[in-house]
Amino acid sequence: MNIRGQGALITGASRGLGRALAEQLAARGARVALVARDPGPLGDVVAAIRARGGDAHAVAGDISDKTAIHRIAGQAQGLVGEIGIAIHNASTLGPTPLRLLLDTECEDLAAVLETNLVGPFRLTKVLAGAMAIRGAGVIVHVSSDAAVEPYPRWGAYGASKAAQDHLSRILAAELDGTGVRVLAVDPGEMDTAMHAAAIPDADRATLQAPAAVAARIVQMIEDDARAPSGARLVAPRWELAS
Repeated sequence: MNIRGQGALITGASRGLGRALAEQLAARGARVALVARDPGPLGDVVAAIRARGGDAHAVAGDISDKTAIHRIAGQAQGLVGEIGIAIHNASTLGPTPLRLLLDTECEDLAAVLETNLVGPFRLTKVLAGAMAIRGAGVIVHVSSDAAVEPYPRWGAYGASKAAQDHLSRILAAELDGTGVRVLAVDPGEMDTAMHAAAIPDADRATLQAPAAVAARIVQMIEDDARAPSGARLVAPRWELAS
């Protein structure tokens, strides 16, 4: 996909990987709608991107809120035009410190699923049909190694990401032949606020910078040969093209 001129929607875009993705897509000429719950930090990111000449817009909203989905999608499309790239990056761990699964409240599990699984599903339902009609589009689900590894105390988050991975594969199968690619990307361990909340004593020097991961994901979006629809890709293993 040629990113220049594409309308891109990124959730969880006020910090970490979401911010880095927004910055890099805007630098490549995409018109970027940044979605996050807190309008303050979101506005700061938009201002920083615009100061560098990028086309960026803030859409304050919570993807776990069913009633907000159509407003988020409509506002984003009103600001950047038709959405050709949708990146489901917003996630929650649930309560921290992380708990054993049997100590997890049912309501906390439900809240994690609403943000990490059901919210992206609802937003994809709104956006994917138009992509299929146009015959082009890329949908990216930001996954985790917790989707495939049974880490103790990561039960709610891991279950949500495992379900999201399979949702991605099924969407890819159902959209086969439409020109819409659906990818799941495991970014690896990054130096982010979420990682610090989960593992506060981690050595930050061993963690990837979100910008380095974003560069790989942007190349995945561009490279339909190496990143075919239905693939589950691991960002640290992705070889950057020169």
